[in-house]
Amino acid sequence: MTDAPAVPGKGPVATATAIVKRFGKGTSALVPALDGVGIEIRPGAITGLVGPDGAGKTTLIRILAGLMAPTEGEVRILGGPPADALDDIGYMPQRFGLYEELTVLENLALYAEVRDLPPQDRQSTFDRLLDFTDLKRFGDRQARNLSGGMKQKLGLACALVRTPRLLLLDEPGVGVDPISRRELWAMVDALKAEGIGVLWSTAYLDEAEKCDRVYLLNHGKLLFEGVPGDLTGAVRDRVVRVTGFAERRRQFLSHVLDRDDIADGTIQGRAVRLLVRDGQAVPDAAALNAGPDTRIEPATPRFEDGFIDRLGGGPKGTSRLAAAYRTIPETDLLAIEAKGLTKRFGAFTAAQDMNFAIPRGRIFGLLGPNGAGKSTTFKMLCGLLTPTSGSGAVAGKDLGHSAADARASLGYMAQKFSLYGDLSVRQNLDFFAGAYGLGRAAAGQAIERMADIFELGPYLKSNAGLLPLGFKQRLALACAVMHEPPVLFLDEPTSGVDPVTRREFWMHINGLVEKGVTVLVTTHFMDEAEYCDEVTLIYRARQIASGTPDALKQRAASLSGADDPTMEDAFIALIEQSDAERAATEQAA
Repeated sequence: MTDAPAVPGKGPVATATAIVKRFGKGTSALVPALDGVGIEIRPGAITGLVGPDGAGKTTLIRILAGLMAPTEGEVRILGGPPADALDDIGYMPQRFGLYEELTVLENLALYAEVRDLPPQDRQSTFDRLLDFTDLKRFGDRQARNLSGGMKQKLGLACALVRTPRLLLLDEPGVGVDPISRRELWAMVDALKAEGIGVLWSTAYLDEAEKCDRVYLLNHGKLLFEGVPGDLTGAVRDRVVRVTGFAERRRQFLSHVLDRDDIADGTIQGRAVRLLVRDGQAVPDAAALNAGPDTRIEPATPRFEDGFIDRLGGGPKGTSRLAAAYRTIPETDLLAIEAKGLTKRFGAFTAAQDMNFAIPRGRIFGLLGPNGAGKSTTFKMLCGLLTPTSGSGAVAGKDLGHSAADARASLGYMAQKFSLYGDLSVRQNLDFFAGAYGLGRAAAGQAIERMADIFELGPYLKSNAGLLPLGFKQRLALACAVMHEPPVLFLDEPTSGVDPVTRREFWMHINGLVEKGVTVLVTTHFMDEAEYCDEVTLIYRARQIASGTPDALKQRAASLSGADDPTMEDAFIALIEQSDAERAATEQAA
């Protein structure tokens, strides 16, 4: 294995040896959250920490930060215990941990006070951090009014109020659009150049590929440590791209994933990308029942392929949710329609002239940076916001005249966990069954069905707010589909969850669409946008591009000259084109 770069003459800034962490007493402590985990963080390097939900990533970071003690094992920060090095540790928690009612400057001042930054150094430090994060223009803005990317930049700035030698970042890119994530990465890369040791926990595996060294956790155990290329190399010659198959792509993916020799599969536009299990031959078109025009070509392996392979593969292709769901009748009516939808808040325009039409059984994606207007458009079509102008319809029911009927035809999963955290899982399911008008008998059957399909049985008596993130998202989806609506609105449904859980969600979504359900979805995972039949890119409250994922990638290729651009490349190229056109228009004026 190739080692990560290290600063000459310096040892690691942090080490953890044989760490075990147990919570609770008795039987609840039998399965440790961390089980013999070791890690080393070197100066001038970015160390990645990846793993599924509940793997133990946040627990390990909190132990390194000195916020909790291990049950067994030893942690050394700069050669001593964490308590002796607190001034040299910067920590950015997984959830936005700042004070939303305070302004950007007030948050920085609070952290300066907490970190005991000398008063004479504060102004120069604030100026440097605001320049570094490009937040100087927003110094007087309350944190609650920042976009997701700006909140993460502020969190990073507060973690750097005193320049640390060890920087611990717990999923800093969660809920952040690709442009903001690239900006965050560039900032942290600059810190690495200063010799700071960085631990970056992430659910975005394209970020893990950029790390100097990666640690993979699962169920509290360390499954891999080394440079990312070593994990990627383990699946070389086992990744293929399939095109030209006779079935619809969702049908094809579903039946291929049910094969024992296929470990994983994802949709890429009109193609399907497959990972073959170790020791198995790559199947040919005849074996896949794929039709005479099918082409199976080698594909470049990615870190995510190695990650899924090391975890034993992704979920199977058949969705139990879809199997139990009613078939939505064929109809000539559009499932979702937006005509000139516009929303203004005073002088601020959040969404301007949104137009699209979505037929039955399709997936339509709304893409765009944080604050672009996606969620505002979503809420107008759900009947949660009244448009300033324009109109919308769901399942043929006009939101202006039949809003209640339209809402009864849809299921809604909000961007942030919006269920009742102080209620149990069963109580949440029961509440939403009543809200969607299910009778007592039907509600009982639906609750049992959802608990079984989403494996919520062990959590039925648990408070929803205390669930692991992946199970919170499962519960939110379960509540949205209990009444088997013909239309689903999913606002960043997989934000922050690991790749395995994301695949599980899309297995269900793909299955539901095959039953005639129509899905409107927003996402910051650009690989998920590949599952959409059509997408529209929203920027500065306007639609700037619409079409199939393949069409947008082709358009990006013509702009950038790239041979095989990804959806993320397309996202960035089209936004940069929009900025250039805007600048040219302003200059001409």
